Amino acid sequence: MTPEQKRDPNFMPPLTVAVPLGIQHVLAMFVSNVTPAIIIAGVAGFGYGSSDTSHLIYMLQMSMLFAGIATLFQCIGAGPVGARLPIVQGTSFAFIPIMVPLVIGQGEDALAAIMTGGIVGGLFHASLSLFMGKIKFAFPPLITGLVVAMIGLSLIKVGIQYAAGGIPAKGTEAFGAPISWLLASTVIIVTLAFNFYARGWLSNAAILIGLLAGYGLAFALGRVSFDPIESAGWFTVPEPFYFGVSFSTAAILSFCLMSIVSTIETMGDVSAITQSGAGREATEREISGSITADGLGTALASLFGALPNSSFSQNVGLIAMTGIMSRYIVAIGAVFLVVCGLIPKIGALIVTIPIEVLGGGVIIMFGMVASAAMSILSEVNWNQRNMLIFALSLSLGLGLQLEPEALQHLPQTLQIFLSSGLLPATFLAVTLNLMLPHTKEN
Repeated sequence: MTPEQKRDPNFMPPLTVAVPLGIQHVLAMFVSNVTPAIIIAGVAGFGYGSSDTSHLIYMLQMSMLFAGIATLFQCIGAGPVGARLPIVQGTSFAFIPIMVPLVIGQGEDALAAIMTGGIVGGLFHASLSLFMGKIKFAFPPLITGLVVAMIGLSLIKVGIQYAAGGIPAKGTEAFGAPISWLLASTVIIVTLAFNFYARGWLSNAAILIGLLAGYGLAFALGRVSFDPIESAGWFTVPEPFYFGVSFSTAAILSFCLMSIVSTIETMGDVSAITQSGAGREATEREISGSITADGLGTALASLFGALPNSSFSQNVGLIAMTGIMSRYIVAIGAVFLVVCGLIPKIGALIVTIPIEVLGGGVIIMFGMVASAAMSILSEVNWNQRNMLIFALSLSLGLGLQLEPEALQHLPQTLQIFLSSGLLPATFLAVTLNLMLPHTKEN
């Protein structure tokens, strides 16, 4: 391939090149894509350790299926939908903090409000393509860095719980047992080894390889049961409104507000792809098309029982490393995801992974989210004004999330909204940043 062909999103490489690179993109995002569904199902009470994991398996299938479909929206496009760039879409971590207060301990019935909120929020998200450029000024690195930090910090506790044996084991002798930490530590050590000492796709798929190593050790120790695979079918048909419909003001408002944050993330990923892969700025058409595809992908996923999706930054880094901008490579990976999403036995295989093994992987992933925030915040001018905005927003948001009972005298809708931590922190930071004066020196 010539340098010009590498920088051309419309260039189709030979299949001998395109197929392996497409699968490489899937390997880089696969674990991150299915993890949010595992977390939300666990918080709701029908995840790992429950007597019936069929709903979890369905959510995992839909996570893969609609990540693939949303990626095809971005790569292939249709009219105003899609950036027509090699953008990989996947289930978003950003929405987890706002979903947890809505579903905690309420079983699969709570998912109806989540999915309805996702449909409305996704359509609102798509509409942001019309005027996002006009409000982008309200989200400088100080705000976006705070948001990413809140996401990472709110999820780290989940990683430790998983590594220690999961919520079902909490309060028992099994929680924090040496064998649990052995499995989690194996994943972490192998992941670090492949990330630093391997090259090419082996390095990019380090977390997946670490999980396979932990899974192999768990199997050798008799900690793996294949019963879910035996009972799962070979083909599934997506079912609209699988979890039902329930209009929750708190859910709809939370999803709409979070869609603004997700839009900022997508705009950053599009700019990073064009700058690193093609050496140019993203066009308005590419940015608006990516936002539209982002929102419609979320709405469609929620309609069929999957969680909201967004662009995946780790795949942006993969494009920068390979230097190949072809959108058809990513589209091939998307087709692979769609096929996986239609086979329930793949979702059932994921469910057989011991929770401690998954915990080792998510500790790294959530830590990487927090460290990404540090990279964004390094661009901030840390004067007294910005330090106070960040300090107050972080303290209030994280504090309300850690101690939700402090809100018990408020209406339930406000309790759900504020106990997410992420939304009040973002709202406060944006408001203070717009209202507080800058120093005289500035």
